[in-house]
Amino acid sequence: MSRKEKRKEKKKKIATKNKVLIAILIMVLIIAAGLGIWKFIIEKQEVEEVPISLGEEQGIEDVKEPEKTVQIFSGNDRPIAVMIDNHKGAWPQAGLNNAYCVYEIIVEGGETRLMALFKGKEDQIIGPVRSARHYFLDYAMENDAIYTHYGWSPQAESDIRTYKVQNINGISESSKDFWRIKQKSAPHNVLTNISNIKKIAERKEYRTTSDQKSVLNYSADEIELASQQVANTVTIPYSTLHTTSYVYDPETKLYTRYARNTKQTDYNTKEAITTKNIIITFAENYTLKDGENKDRQGLKNIGTKDGYYITNGKAIPIVCEKKDRDSQTIYKDMNGNIIQVNDGNTFINICPIDSKVTFE
Repeated sequence: MSRKEKRKEKKKKIATKNKVLIAILIMVLIIAAGLGIWKFIIEKQEVEEVPISLGEEQGIEDVKEPEKTVQIFSGNDRPIAVMIDNHKGAWPQAGLNNAYCVYEIIVEGGETRLMALFKGKEDQIIGPVRSARHYFLDYAMENDAIYTHYGWSPQAESDIRTYKVQNINGISESSKDFWRIKQKSAPHNVLTNISNIKKIAERKEYRTTSDQKSVLNYSADEIELASQQVANTVTIPYSTLHTTSYVYDPETKLYTRYARNTKQTDYNTKEAITTKNIIITFAENYTLKDGENKDRQGLKNIGTKDGYYITNGKAIPIVCEKKDRDSQTIYKDMNGNIIQVNDGNTFINICPIDSKVTFE
């Protein structure tokens, strides 16, 4: 082979070798690019699979819904009980919508009187305030409440001393703390303020906190009674003079209160008086033989009494058990279970044993 042919063969080998190297380089580049794309896809999938708000790797705690807690009865403020006039001349009353619980019981002349319980309230005008009756003390004591009134019957005065009930008698206090308004006639025109009551209680060195559990067994979850008894309208005759009734509003899930066919409203806000829960207890009342001939009443409320629990347009029969005057009333269903009541305010109507209560 000539020298020229050898050079030509050598160039051919070099060209072939370069082609192989170029091919290998192209293959390496293709493989590298493929690996890069694959890595990008995998990393993207991993990012997308990581929960946005969870993951211990990110140091973020799981997001949990807050637990439901009862709102109507909370904190350690001691309840304040205030006697409220329910004579027609006292309407409209002030502050009933701010009470977590209101008791209604018959008094002399076929009238009823109210005892409103307040907890954790400030600067709330309340009234008209009326005098004490001895059987209301039972419900002030079972709620561990400071009992507020404007005057008293002889029986109430005696029992307040006997049971050492921490009370505030507005007649003995300043006219700045218990004042009369000109828009109403005496004795139906005395108002007070929750803040004033608290200041008086502190001055008297009364205990202003309480760790006593609530009388009612409140549920933070909404209760719908499994009952066939519809209770869209509840009518409670106390006497030939006075009838209390409630009308249910399915939109607000509250009852509007009526007295003698008149809608009851708030003196301050003009809003209707409403309630979430109604409890009825049947108890015998009788006329006291106290020598004063004022038709004052007594109440046989100790023992087991029949009643109803009403909420959200339905009613169930219950039994109401009270062992003694200062013990808490226990409300049970017909199977003996303590009832749960909805988180909201309650009117407890303790009515005559022969009252013809009706539901519609």
